[in-house]
Amino acid sequence: MTMRGACGPPNRPPPDTLIDVAVLDPQTQKEPDKEVRAPRARMTGTERRQQLIGIARSLFAERGYEGTSIEEIALRANVSKPVVYEHFGGKEGLYAVVVDREMSALLDGITSSLTNNRSRVRVERVALALLTYVEERTDGFRIMIRDSPAAISSGTYSSLLNDAVNQVSSILAGDFSRRGLDPGLAPLYAQALVGSVSMTAQWWLDTREPKKEVVAAHLVNLMWNGLIGLEADPRLQDE
Repeated sequence: MTMRGACGPPNRPPPDTLIDVAVLDPQTQKEPDKEVRAPRARMTGTERRQQLIGIARSLFAERGYEGTSIEEIALRANVSKPVVYEHFGGKEGLYAVVVDREMSALLDGITSSLTNNRSRVRVERVALALLTYVEERTDGFRIMIRDSPAAISSGTYSSLLNDAVNQVSSILAGDFSRRGLDPGLAPLYAQALVGSVSMTAQWWLDTREPKKEVVAAHLVNLMWNGLIGLEADPRLQDE
């Protein structure tokens, strides 16, 4: 009897079995990588600057100036700290750029709202312009109403409000003189008017109700009707 041993024909897979055969690269004769990653494009200086400003804007809005560090800005941008210093000189310089951009955006909106010569329409548009800025650039508004570093005394929200008070005071002084009211009280009323709009905008920042058009209408209702009915010598009722 003839017996088949280990020297018999090798085992072969059935005809319908798939065999995993590596395909070699014809140039290197090596198996190519299964995942080929394209090299990361290097940012231009302008692109890197814009990226850093955007990251810093979000962090300043969330944590404030003191709570934000150059280390975290660099980490989020996936760069080293010297890159941030190279573009802005430091955190203070970066903060100043962010605030300057927000101030420009807000001033553009307010300035464009003053083109109408009708006094009431101008008041309406200014109130609506501020609320629109809060709606569209929420992070920017949060940055501006936070405390700024002591070294940055100009170009802040407080300085903007002071400028607004001065302009409103000048307008009211002329109006008071024509109506027989004391123009010396114009700064007091200017502070009250600007303050009411600013504080209402800060309140609306988180509530977002009612709609900005409704809020602006009620602000104007209070301010305009109050100005029309001003008394020359108001007294407290309990005096």
